[in-house]
Amino acid sequence: MTQLLIKNTYLITMNKNKDVYENGNILIEDNKIKALGNIDINLINHDCEIYDAKGKILMPGFVNTHVHLSQQLGRGIADDVDLLTWLRDRVWPYESSFDYEDSLISSTACCVELIRSGVTTFLESGGQYVDAMVEAVDKTGIRACLAKSTMDQGEGLPKAWQKTCKEELDTQIDLFKKFNNSSNERVKIWFGLRTIFNNSDELIVKTKELADKYNTGIHMHIAEISDEIDFAKQRQGLSTVEHLNNLGILGSNLLAVHTVWLTNRELYLFRLNDVKVSHNPAAAMKVVLGFASIPEMLDKGIPVSIGTDGAPSNNRMDMMRDMYLTSLIHKGRTLNPTVVNAEKILEMATINGAKCALLDSEIGSLEIGKKADMIILNPNTIHCLPMHNPIGNIVYSMSSENVESTICDGKWLMKENEIVVLDEIKLLEKVKSQAEKIRKKANINLISNFNIIK
Repeated sequence: MTQLLIKNTYLITMNKNKDVYENGNILIEDNKIKALGNIDINLINHDCEIYDAKGKILMPGFVNTHVHLSQQLGRGIADDVDLLTWLRDRVWPYESSFDYEDSLISSTACCVELIRSGVTTFLESGGQYVDAMVEAVDKTGIRACLAKSTMDQGEGLPKAWQKTCKEELDTQIDLFKKFNNSSNERVKIWFGLRTIFNNSDELIVKTKELADKYNTGIHMHIAEISDEIDFAKQRQGLSTVEHLNNLGILGSNLLAVHTVWLTNRELYLFRLNDVKVSHNPAAAMKVVLGFASIPEMLDKGIPVSIGTDGAPSNNRMDMMRDMYLTSLIHKGRTLNPTVVNAEKILEMATINGAKCALLDSEIGSLEIGKKADMIILNPNTIHCLPMHNPIGNIVYSMSSENVESTICDGKWLMKENEIVVLDEIKLLEKVKSQAEKIRKKANINLISNFNIIK
């Protein structure tokens, strides 16, 4: 048995009682939490690794509930454009130019950025090389719910991505059987649905049936833009959510991403069916989706979590920045300074994220028997001190630069700002060289308004 004791830390548990230890300790044994608080010395083995975190904060790792691993190398290729241009003219041509190695580099780079921002679990919306994503997750030690991006209809689809409903379903079944619970159970395979633009009713219904059969989740962009609602009404006479409700897809294993254009009745449908929500504030503003009714969802008891989306739409995988934006946006939208407060933000980024990942019995809070997924924050920076209110400082003052160490499944992924699972310098070189090759291959030419002198 391998043990790690982290001592003398400001320990935020995020358990039901919201217990916080001002000078706490936590004992990890293998990949689980053995004890916390004031620990019986008899539980500690003679060869236990001891780490003194005095003056620092220990809390559960963040759960980022909406990520696009295969878009990481496309950071900066789609700035200042509308969503459909972003998708059809920039991101899809870029991403469809990938091969396995490209996807592996992109996925690995994204995982490392997530680790640096304190994320220990993420939910991948869906790419084409899920096997490369699995390899990246295995290599970096992070936890993930991965899905394939499935599309059996729609305008602007790259030729290589044009599949039938049966092909998409068969592929997802194969991926589930091959990879679910791999990498010491850190990998979960979900079923992906892109959008109502790109998914036939047959694919939607059969995906729901399979997800229920295999007891896994469904990841789908829902009510993202007003054009989507118009499209659904023209095709079916109903809005996206009303149509999905008629199809029977709304349920506790559905993660609805963005959910900007919802009516009050549709919020009640979400609550009635225990639908989970991923809120992505930075991406929603950058690509001009609109403002989701997050305070209203929380008031109705809908589980709402936070996601960053992908590198071309955010453009950072910085969970702490999206946490900050989540609180401020909705205070401004509602003109109410008390909504989505700092405590609620921490819930959304940890235990609510775990609920949305269908993993709240295993992660999301620091409790005996749960998986040892946690982060150490160093508040000793000029932009964070003084620290009159540590919870408030985490949300309103800190950034990913304050994440000093990241532990997942009981193992150090980053220790004192150093990535320990791989050679980050070599990875950066691969990112720089490969990203430019792919952009040229995809024939994406970016025009600057500045006078570039070569």
